[in-house]
Amino acid sequence: MTPQALEKPLAALLLDIEGTTTPIDFVYNVLFPYARRRVKDYLAAHWSLPPVSSDVAGLVEENINDRTRGLDPPALEEPPDIVSIEAYVLWLMDQDRKTTPLKSLQGKIWDEGYSTGELRSQVFADVAPAIRRWNEQGKGISIYSSGSVLAQKLLFANTDAGDLTQYIDRYFDTNIGAKKDPESYRRIVDALEMDPSSVLFLSDVSGELDAAAAAGLRTMLCVRPGNNPQHSATAHAIIRTFDEVHP
Repeated sequence: MTPQALEKPLAALLLDIEGTTTPIDFVYNVLFPYARRRVKDYLAAHWSLPPVSSDVAGLVEENINDRTRGLDPPALEEPPDIVSIEAYVLWLMDQDRKTTPLKSLQGKIWDEGYSTGELRSQVFADVAPAIRRWNEQGKGISIYSSGSVLAQKLLFANTDAGDLTQYIDRYFDTNIGAKKDPESYRRIVDALEMDPSSVLFLSDVSGELDAAAAAGLRTMLCVRPGNNPQHSATAHAIIRTFDEVHP
C-alpha cells in the first residue's frame, strides 16, 4: 500500500525504535553484545545498590514463573548470586525476551557504555530532520519501545545526529503494557491526554500496529533495510522514510 494522505492534522506521533528510528543491526550487533559482555562485571560492581537489587528481585520472580511454565531456565541460587543471575540474563537474551527487569538492567549497563564513550547510537538519516520538523510544526513526539525508558533516553541523547531528546516529550516502555496489547495504547493516549485518532503510531511490526489500530490510533508500517517481513502489511499504510509522513 502506498502512503496515504491523512484525513486531518495530527496532534502527536508515537515512534517505535528498533527497525523504525534505529537499524535493527545496531540493536542486535552492538547494544545486545555489549550488555552480554558487561553484565557480570556490572552486577559485581553494583550488586548492593537498590535499583539493581530491584532488577534482581524482578528476575528472580520471572525465573520462578518460567519454571512454573516448564520453560527450563537456568536455576538460580538461594539467595541469588551474580553467577546464576548472569546465566539467567544471558538465557533471557537468547530468548529475545522483552520483560521489564531484563530491559531495566540492560539500560543501566548501556548507561555506563554511553558515559564512557564506548557506545554511540544510530538513527536512520531521515529521523533527526523529521523529528526536528515535526517539533517545529508543534506536533508532540513520544517514544514507545520494549527497551527501558532509561535506554530510550540514552539512545536519543547520544545519536550520530546529535542529542534529540530536546524534541521528545514522553517515553513509554513495558511498564505501560505489552506492545501487542491494545490496552497499552489506550493507556498511552490517556497519559498524553489526547484523542486516539489524533495520534499516529509508526512501527516496523504489524502486530504492534494492529494493536494500536484496535485502540483507535492511526498507523503506518515502517519498512527499513534489514527489517523482517510483516504478515499483515496491507492493513497499514507503508512508508520507507519519515519524509513520507506529512502530518
